[in-house]
Amino acid sequence: MSSNAAAAKYDKQSLHYIVRSGLAGGVAGCVAKTVVAPLDRVKILFQTSNPDFRMYAGTWSGAFQAGKRIYTTTGVRGLFQGHSATLLRIFPYAAIKYMAYDQVHYILMPTREQETNVRRFLAGAISGTMSVFCTYPLEVIRVRMAFQTRMARNGNAEVRPSFLQAARHIYDEGRATASIPEGSPTRTLLERFPVLKFYRGFTLTILGMIPYAGMSFLSWGFLRERFLPPSKTEHTTPTPLADLAIGAVSGAIAQTTSYPFEVTRRRMQIGGISRPDRWLRWGETVSTIWHTSGWRGFYVGLSIGYLKIIPMTAVSFAVWQSGKRILNV
Repeated sequence: MSSNAAAAKYDKQSLHYIVRSGLAGGVAGCVAKTVVAPLDRVKILFQTSNPDFRMYAGTWSGAFQAGKRIYTTTGVRGLFQGHSATLLRIFPYAAIKYMAYDQVHYILMPTREQETNVRRFLAGAISGTMSVFCTYPLEVIRVRMAFQTRMARNGNAEVRPSFLQAARHIYDEGRATASIPEGSPTRTLLERFPVLKFYRGFTLTILGMIPYAGMSFLSWGFLRERFLPPSKTEHTTPTPLADLAIGAVSGAIAQTTSYPFEVTRRRMQIGGISRPDRWLRWGETVSTIWHTSGWRGFYVGLSIGYLKIIPMTAVSFAVWQSGKRILNV
């Protein structure tokens, strides 16, 4: 290896390093999401108050009963409905998030002595915000696919919604609605910029991503510093069990902090189904949840959220670290 290539290999701001860092993060995200895909489908149905599954929400046993019903009616494919859209979103999302975190971490904390909890939080929040901005439309499409429980019919055959069909439906929704007055700012905005329909709930997502990603990476960095000796925190030293345990705790803390934002965001993302004629504001959505279910409404599905987020975050962090070791990042 030439001296220039060797220098680029360890230069954290070189294109060579950034590409490998993003690849490690993207693979980690895909593996983690695949592990928990059935739980993710059930959680979305709970969060969005799908009428076919509302009676199961609120208990651990209800989550398994909902999963059993999905499996009975649609088979294994039903448990993974919307997963293709998940993978299309999660690879760039995780790649950008972990790559951005490596870069921001290097800028804010170039040495171990400069690491603080505030800087860890900022690094996580910035990386999470960047990844969401780039991949949010894919998330909206995925949620719509997961929310659909009644398959469309094509002749005598039942057809599951495809990624392109869901995207087209979002793009076209509300166009035939005559209930919006002519000249309405909302109607004009959505008609002039249909792409905004793919950003329903975006502002709330950003508000939720700041505590989620910030606390996730803050907990990750803090717990690794506290429970692993300095020689063990270098990525060249395998620490798979520690990575899994610390990742699990980090995910649980982050989930608890940001869950009300996530519930509200899910409701806004499916707003085109319940109210295709208008853009639902986050304040209106919060008010609806509060008057319908009280404070508990903001934590619907949290138990299954833990059931999903703990293994997902654990696997994600562990595979990310393994990928960095393999790619020598």
